[in-house]
Amino acid sequence: MSLSPLSVPLPDYREDEEFIIFADSVGKFLDQHLPPERLTEMRKQKCVPREIWQRAGDFGLLGLSIPEEYGGMGGDYRHEAILQEEIGRRGIEGWDIALHNGIVAPYLVDYGTEDQKHRILPKMVSGEYISAICMTEPGAGSDVQSIRTSAIRTGDHYVVNGSKIFITNGQTANLLLVAAKTDPSECARGISMVIIEADHVEGFRRGTNLDKVGRELADTSELFFDDVKIPANNLLGASEGRGFGQMMESLPQERLNIAVQECAAIEFALRITLDYVKERKAFGKKIIEFQNTEFRLAEIKTEATIAKVFVDHCIGEHIKGDLDSATASMAKYWVSELHGKIVDQCLQFFGGYGFMNEYPIAQAWRDARVTRIYAGTTEVMKLLIARSL
Repeated sequence: MSLSPLSVPLPDYREDEEFIIFADSVGKFLDQHLPPERLTEMRKQKCVPREIWQRAGDFGLLGLSIPEEYGGMGGDYRHEAILQEEIGRRGIEGWDIALHNGIVAPYLVDYGTEDQKHRILPKMVSGEYISAICMTEPGAGSDVQSIRTSAIRTGDHYVVNGSKIFITNGQTANLLLVAAKTDPSECARGISMVIIEADHVEGFRRGTNLDKVGRELADTSELFFDDVKIPANNLLGASEGRGFGQMMESLPQERLNIAVQECAAIEFALRITLDYVKERKAFGKKIIEFQNTEFRLAEIKTEATIAKVFVDHCIGEHIKGDLDSATASMAKYWVSELHGKIVDQCLQFFGGYGFMNEYPIAQAWRDARVTRIYAGTTEVMKLLIARSL
């Protein structure tokens, strides 16, 4: 049975039976290994344990779009989108497999040397390596050019110094893709991406698991690099100074990932709200029988449908290689803002119960807030869109 309360038909690029079977298998994996009671336990631990990552690797969910020659599944973005949808429709906010699969892995696939691909990607597929991307610093968020973390070449090594903050998978990751200045005298042209295999270096430290408003499943941390020595061949790609360009080219997919996840989270909030208003009574009748409830839920379903159709269009464009930065920014900005509005209105239907943490709508409400901030704030998205006018 579909978990989606919407009536949006599958887009043409998803009609192949392969994707229907894949979505069903993903759903079964999630229902078995991440049922609601297990999620509650992991939220208290503020982390998804490595055991889940390794089971996902055994099941074939890690490295879905990594080519088979590097140990991956050889799929494409359709598989990544299905995985994200199935996770979001179950209210599993914070297991950042989408970052591992859909953000870090493509950097290696698109920009890595053959040695880096053969050495690292199979470990990402198996779950031996859990990955994180390290851009944000205490003094540099959206303004990536202002980062201060450095990676200075010394002989056949780079020495990395600095710190990063708000790093997703920060407590768990042992493969770090770090934005650093290989030429501190330059701005964008001085930035490179370097690979740090955290289990094999000295001078790397993790800060505490940060206490967040929501998304407790995600271990989010500050990371510190004190004279961390890495081999020169851990520079991503063949030459220095390409990091800023690599990041800019990769951001449209990252922002599309967020939009895909937000659509699924909206569907989750609407579904659990529909279940509640069809059961809960007030003044002698079910809440859904009040005209105000009917009208507002009709508006929510309409808005959610518009978002889903637009995001499906963006996925189709991305598969063809035609998704531009402005359109990806539109999807990220508009759907994340809509998500926040809808989940807040859904909570209202629960009344006082909606404010109780034992109700999943309360968790969904908390989880929604950060989506207007991470991967580029709403305000930054509007600036990027405005440049296309």
